[in-house]
Parts: sequence; C-alpha cells; structure tokens
Amino acid sequence: MQQTTIIHRSSLSDGEKRQIAKKITGELEQRDGYYRLRHSAPVDRATLDLLRKELGCDLNCLPESFSPSEIKLLITDMDSTLIAIECIDEIADMQGLKAEVSEITEAAMRGELDFANSLNRRVALLAGLPEEQLQRVYDERLKLNPGADQMLAGLKQKGIKTALVSGGFTFFTDRLKKEIGLDYTLANNLEIEGGKLTGHVSGDIVGAEAKAALLESLCAELGISTNQVIAMGDGANDLLMLEKAGLSVAYHAKPAVRQATSVAFDHSGLEGVCHLLQL
Repeated sequence: MQQTTIIHRSSLSDGEKRQIAKKITGELEQRDGYYRLRHSAPVDRATLDLLRKELGCDLNCLPESFSPSEIKLLITDMDSTLIAIECIDEIADMQGLKAEVSEITEAAMRGELDFANSLNRRVALLAGLPEEQLQRVYDERLKLNPGADQMLAGLKQKGIKTALVSGGFTFFTDRLKKEIGLDYTLANNLEIEGGKLTGHVSGDIVGAEAKAALLESLCAELGISTNQVIAMGDGANDLLMLEKAGLSVAYHAKPAVRQATSVAFDHSGLEGVCHLLQL
C-alpha cells in the first residue's frame, strides 16, 4: 500500500533531500509550495518528528483512509486556530485582567480545568465591561492566522463547506462568518444588559461535546460521512471533535492535542491545509 507524506516546505536543498531519503525511501515530487513524498513502507511519528526538528518544517504522513477528493467539510476552532488571539484574554485586557484570565485559559486548553467552569470563571471577571469594548477587540486585535486566506480560497475552489465552532463568543464568530464567508458558526452568547457585560453566558455553553455534536449534525445535514471531514483545533476542548473527523489537524497545539491527531502543524500556517488537499 502506497502512502503519502507531505513536506510543508516550498524548497529543499539537495542535502536536505538526501537527509529525507535516508529515513524515508520514496518518490519526491515538488508541488506548489510543498513536496509530496510517495512511499510504500510505513513511517512512524518518531521519524517524522526527528525530520521536523532537523529540517525546521512540518512533515505529515496522511492516513491511508484519507482521500483529498472526498473531503466536503472543514470544521475549525476559532481562538489560536483560525485567528491569532484568544478573544476572552483580549477582552479581559480591557479590564486590566489579561494575566489572570490568560492563566485560566491556558490551563483549560491543556485540559487541566473543566472547560465550562473555567469559562464561567473568566466571564464573571468581565462583568461591567462596556459592550463597545468587544468591537475594539475585533477591530484592533483580531487577526486571522497566517495562511488563512489561502486556505479559505482553496476550500472554496474545491467546494468544501466551512464551519467555525468556538468556546468563545458569537460576537466574534458572527462577524467572521460575514467577513470571510464561512458557511456555519457556533459559539457562546455573552449576556449583555444596559450596554454592559453582566459576567454571565446565556444559554448552553459550547464546549467539547457541543463541538463534536456540531460535526455530526453537519454531516447529517450535508449527507456526508465523518470520513469526509477535516477537523482542526489546538486545545483540550477540541479533542472530541477531532476524534470524530476523518482527518484531525493539531494547529500549534497543546501536547495532548498534538499526540491525539493524525496531522500536526507546528511550523506551518493554515496554508498547510491546502497541501493536505494537494491543491
């Protein structure tokens, strides 16, 4: 059975090609922005991680079951995955509480705290913040991660639907949906009264279970199987969603997430998704 390893580098020196050939014997083909290596012998994660370290780039061996032409949906986390910030940390900065909230966020993403409880703790610290400060975060601080535009253009080119699911807030997911043309979004609702945050989330909290449930419900709606889905995330609350997808992607992720996924981007930007789809 022939396998494919994607090397996320636009160019390799002759010495680097020899370095790869010593560890993976196969046919190397340069594509637009990356290399595709076809090989018959399986490659273990330790070998890929060693080459990652030596070459300073990502290498990902695609699962045998993965068929780029069959992918119909990409579902992704928002904070620190599609976008470069943690929105709640930046909101907290408007209250002078970024360090305190960031510490809770990091622990939750590592899986050390229950996500719902950690979210409630963080949101409580935002009580009294004027609603307009959320717009400041969106306008002044929210940026897409590198390669996002290329990824989204590639997905649209192939007719692949996009879903953004977040333990963050609808204030940001709704605006991103409109601005960059996403198909589906799901996030938490910040409760606002009299133009100020109350310190509460209204409705059910979007955590790990809700993210996985959205993946399944969208598959049912689109008439596709979970094998036709790429899921991407960085934190512990993404794990259930990642487990259900045909291809799971860890984007600059926490160690527990990286170990649980079939593909990891530690160096690459989001353009790496186009390489996986062999665009």
